[in-house]
Amino acid sequence: MPTSGHGVPAPDACSVGFDRAEVSTFGTAAQATFFVALEQPGPWGREAATQSHLPVELGAALAESCSSRGGRLSLIRRPGRHPDDGDDPAQAGHTAYLAWAGEQPWLLRARVTDPAVLLEVDLDALARGDRDAVASTLDGAASSAPVLLVCTNGRRDVCCAVRGRPVALDAAAISPGRVWEASHTGGHRFAPTGVLLPHGATLARLDVDLATAVLTAADGATLPPALLGPIHDRGRSALSAGAQAAESHVRHLVGEISLTALSTAEVIDEVPDDGRHGAGSGRFTVSHRDGRSWSVRCEKRLTTGELPESCGKPAVPLAAWAVSLLS
Repeated sequence: MPTSGHGVPAPDACSVGFDRAEVSTFGTAAQATFFVALEQPGPWGREAATQSHLPVELGAALAESCSSRGGRLSLIRRPGRHPDDGDDPAQAGHTAYLAWAGEQPWLLRARVTDPAVLLEVDLDALARGDRDAVASTLDGAASSAPVLLVCTNGRRDVCCAVRGRPVALDAAAISPGRVWEASHTGGHRFAPTGVLLPHGATLARLDVDLATAVLTAADGATLPPALLGPIHDRGRSALSAGAQAAESHVRHLVGEISLTALSTAEVIDEVPDDGRHGAGSGRFTVSHRDGRSWSVRCEKRLTTGELPESCGKPAVPLAAWAVSLLS
């Protein structure tokens, strides 16, 4: 719900259409096993890494260094006004977060004077989750409480600005220093969207109360029960799309709020598929640390209707993950 006093999305906005249709969010998290989130004040363009006050060459190099290793670069800024007047001299330096979203997630925070020092960070160690090796290559890196990145980049889609910024602003007032505006989380059709670091839990259709509850629960490495299910839970970023859908389905089915209790792996069938399932189908085993396990089949299917996935774009056929429990 839009916060009182803030903008209201247009009736034909992409996220409004997806809300009305109650399109499932399962399996829609942008895949990444780690995150580098760098504070960069001021406005962002559509491609924020190279369209901001960050030097173009540096932004391109950081983005490529992350993506080539299976990670994701995100520019972040403190919620509020962002005039195009360069960096604020009153805010010397840049906050940077390094997050490992695989097994046993962890989050480091540092304050850097020159963002170029991030090119010296051991990103190979970050890609394999070696916390100590990463910390040794970034001066001042220390453990951080979880943070929530809310997409607000209106240059990518107006829904992120109109719906995301009010949530980020008001949630930051409740949880200072733990909510950041982010340049891109993917999935603006599900705005307001957010990513919880370090877990890579990617969330949809947030409001201020949900965002606040996310951070409270995250201190115990859990999700609020209200976020379980296909309306809000897009999946954990470290997993493939099908695995995300499988795990989120089981999480909702059994009411599991722990962010570390479940693990999911694809089952490679020894017998070739008989053709009854689509190219996007797969079978997965979702395991609980208490010894329980579930066999799940996921298949990407077209659903009824067409909607634009971005504001101003043509409508396309809707697709969502169909998930069935095999055992």
